[in-house]
Amino acid sequence: MEQRAFPHTEVRASVVGLGCNNFGMFIDQDATTAVVDAALGAGVTFFDTAAMYGGGNSEVFLGQALEGRRDQAVIATKFPQSPEPGGCSPANIRAQCEASLDRLGMETIDLYQQHYPDPETPVADVLGTLGELVAEGKVKAIGHSNFTPEMHDEAQSIGVEIGTRFASSQIEWNMLQRGVEEEVIPACARNGVGVLPYFPLASGLLTGKHTRDSIEPGSRMDKGGDYFAGILTPENFDKIEALTAWAADHDSSLLQLALQWLASQATVISVIAGATKPEQVASNAAAVSKLLSAADLEEIDGLLGATD
Repeated sequence: MEQRAFPHTEVRASVVGLGCNNFGMFIDQDATTAVVDAALGAGVTFFDTAAMYGGGNSEVFLGQALEGRRDQAVIATKFPQSPEPGGCSPANIRAQCEASLDRLGMETIDLYQQHYPDPETPVADVLGTLGELVAEGKVKAIGHSNFTPEMHDEAQSIGVEIGTRFASSQIEWNMLQRGVEEEVIPACARNGVGVLPYFPLASGLLTGKHTRDSIEPGSRMDKGGDYFAGILTPENFDKIEALTAWAADHDSSLLQLALQWLASQATVISVIAGATKPEQVASNAAAVSKLLSAADLEEIDGLLGATD
């Protein structure tokens, strides 16, 4: 599988990564190991977890699943364990890093990411502490998640000044959630920050399992909630039907198209796709065996319409 570099670092990741938010929360250790085995077998090298996933158990399960195979994986995790203000203080970043290393059973984190903006901690303090962790060999590269365009620009300005720059940004981005294309993606591009899209399948809406008239029984969407109410709209099903037809005309599926579309974007390093079963990992990996052309992207853009 294609490997892409994180800007201004030596860290590289497979173009499709494995989101580990299900580990320790929805699947146990044996199921986690089976998913990790399938990922490595399919050429997936990038594993994205977080201190808060499963109350820390995601890191534990991932570390155990990779025992004896650490050199085959690029590990990304996030701090803090709670989104409360003040969680990204220098002291807490250090404590969280040590705790994550302990849970993972590893000596180095390949990509250490700020999970949420922290209104109580200046970004200069965050970058300064992360730079120290890099210098100490505990972290190889650093990233952030859910930053606004203004936060991107501030972090870049300070990072250049102190010599410690964020290499990546995690963003909710998929064919149905495109608002980030207005300002956030351009901010990543001008600041030399690679993008790690999460929820690439719109929480399952782009898998092809759900239609306007039938939501898969027992799925998260079937259980409802405000988030799903916001995406289960007639407009989105219009897009899904058009995309499904386009994919069929190009010997593909809706799921494959959703992952290909993101992987074909210029700013993207790795598309973070979760999985609870080995066959899901294999399907995700196979989707990016080829990318979309500029002409393909233009056609799809016409089907999707406005980005807001």
